[in-house]
Amino acid sequence: MSFSPQSRVWIYQSNRKFTSIEETEILKKLESFTNQWKAHGNELLAKAEIRYGFFIILTVDETQANVTGCSIDSSVRIIKEIEQEYNVDLFNRFNIAYKVNDAVVVNSKEDFETLVNIKQVTTDTIVFNNMVQTLAELNAKWEVPFQNSWHSTVFAHLL
Repeated sequence: MSFSPQSRVWIYQSNRKFTSIEETEILKKLESFTNQWKAHGNELLAKAEIRYGFFIILTVDETQANVTGCSIDSSVRIIKEIEQEYNVDLFNRFNIAYKVNDAVVVNSKEDFETLVNIKQVTTDTIVFNNMVQTLAELNAKWEVPFQNSWHSTVFAHLL
């Protein structure tokens, strides 16, 4: 299945890493969801994946059918179900993910700010921009150095 670079993406970041068993179960649940995901009766060309054990990524290629408000609502419902079933937080935008020696770490905004302040997070630290909206952006602008991210503007006073 090939997806257009303009396919829409939604990224949900967990506050903790999924276990391998959880990841397998969640992927099964998401595969079942994406296989029947529709917009006004039209099947959506969609896929779900988990990256680094922290990020649920939903992708929809709108060349086949456009996503609608109702179809987005249904995807949010399945994510909320996962959140409750696995006792994780997938909607807290104040949790910030970054890499330390190729391992993903998620911290609160306050803890991240402290790490920037004490130079544990530097301009070269890789951070995750979960606000990307297309597959092309996901591939090019999701994992970026702190200095090239929106994070650097929020925490500029600490650099």
